[in-house]
Amino acid sequence: MTSNEWAGMGVAIATLISSFYFLVRYLVRSVMRELLPNGGNSMRDQISRIENRLDNLYTMMAGKD
Repeated sequence: MTSNEWAGMGVAIATLISSFYFLVRYLVRSVMRELLPNGGNSMRDQISRIENRLDNLYTMMAGKD
């Protein structure tokens, strides 16, 4: 292989590695955006509301109003 081919191979490998890195980074940010509370629209906020409602139902069922 010539030096140009080695350079092309190196650029191709670097491109693949950086593409994979940015893809994983994007996916992690998307997931973290859903798991952190943001004032009502995230999955974390919805889960918190459901937990609060269940706690209220358990309290009402136990007769501890």
